[in-house]
Amino acid sequence: MPRPRTTPVQNAALALLIDQTGHTYNAIAATINRVSRENGSQTQCSAASLARWLNGSTPLPGIIPAVTETFARLLDKPSITPADLGWSPGHTARGTRPDDPWGGDPVAWVTRLGRTDMLDRRTTITAGLYSLAAATLPPTTATRLALQTRTTARVGPADVARIRAMAQVFGDVDDLYGGGHAPSAVAAYLVHDVAPLLHVAAGQIRPDLFAAAAEVTYLAGWMAADDLQPGLAQRYYIQAVRLATEADAPLMRATALRSLASQAVELGHPSRGLALADASADALRGGAPTRTRAWVTGMRAEALAATGHDPRRAIRLLTSTETDLEHADSPPAIEWTGNYRREGYEHQAGLTLLNLGDLPGAETHLAASVATRKPTERRTRALVGTRLATIQLQRHRPEAAAATLLGLAEDLAAVKSERLRRTLGQIRNRWQTARTDPTVARADRLLSSIHAGTADVHV
Repeated sequence: MPRPRTTPVQNAALALLIDQTGHTYNAIAATINRVSRENGSQTQCSAASLARWLNGSTPLPGIIPAVTETFARLLDKPSITPADLGWSPGHTARGTRPDDPWGGDPVAWVTRLGRTDMLDRRTTITAGLYSLAAATLPPTTATRLALQTRTTARVGPADVARIRAMAQVFGDVDDLYGGGHAPSAVAAYLVHDVAPLLHVAAGQIRPDLFAAAAEVTYLAGWMAADDLQPGLAQRYYIQAVRLATEADAPLMRATALRSLASQAVELGHPSRGLALADASADALRGGAPTRTRAWVTGMRAEALAATGHDPRRAIRLLTSTETDLEHADSPPAIEWTGNYRREGYEHQAGLTLLNLGDLPGAETHLAASVATRKPTERRTRALVGTRLATIQLQRHRPEAAAATLLGLAEDLAAVKSERLRRTLGQIRNRWQTARTDPTVARADRLLSSIHAGTADVHV
């Protein structure tokens, strides 16, 4: 229970909610800091911070969303707002919790998210933080929405083809340069070109148009996640699920659900991730390419391993993934279901074994994934490579980690990804005591130049 106070409480609303959690000030502060870290911030909240807020002070606007999300989680009340915490609208204009992303018009949601994304991601929080409540799939999402079109303006197959072509172009650029490059261009395309067509689509073309829109929305979410904007990414993914449901496109729905699962696991919520991965598999029960089924099964294995429950079943799922992949046909790589290949499986196997505590096995599989990536997969190769280097450091092999990163010098210099940048910073901190080694020193100079924006791949 919270410790006794020696001064009068000025914020009775906050005091009541603290009491309802049953947690200590330190435990609540730790959760606030965790929520902040999930969203790319480093809030230094402490028990003293809560005491000051109880005395009547108000947190900085950038901290309020994390505090609100914390109490929503601790009390299992997603509807909690800053006002419920005793902070007036004047203090929280930029910290108000967003609406439930599983409700309302998904086209309006896409437009709202796109307009937010067209602003500076580093200074706007209007899209909201990553929500643990939203990571729970509502029971009604499989029901198609009764959206109304505004007019019967003509929309045809050419419009669908153009949207899918742009999704391919944006996806190729993302593979080469990372999610931090040109996200506002994708957002502007959604707002100004895609959403208006969704409002006027009718007849037989409507499902195809919504499926194509789901692809671009999914890509926007992927880029936001790579840019360490998990709340924005989560809401994009959810709208991709809803647009795919409207289009009756189970493969696209499964794709977006899988990314929601991957995000939950990466942020430290494996149970939610497993439920979302299972929902992704459920979306494919009506039939799916073997390659797609393998891709989703691999995510289920990773999520189950992360929960720490039933490791034998996690290995069985991983084995099933490999078997399906070996027997899969080969659809064109430009299709969403055509991109899960052996190198993708090696990455998935590495993450699963890492979650099971098998560091040597994880290293072997991640090394294989890095070695077999296509030249155009810069961002993925760099991301997997930094995960490989992190495991090598965990195994007390800093020279191997440094050699791994030096071999990825061109990729690391070319890719703009806050997720990658954060991992590289963590790696530099971990090998400080090994910088006397020549290989580590070279790699450290490389990472320093990347951080400063003056990367020299010949260091």
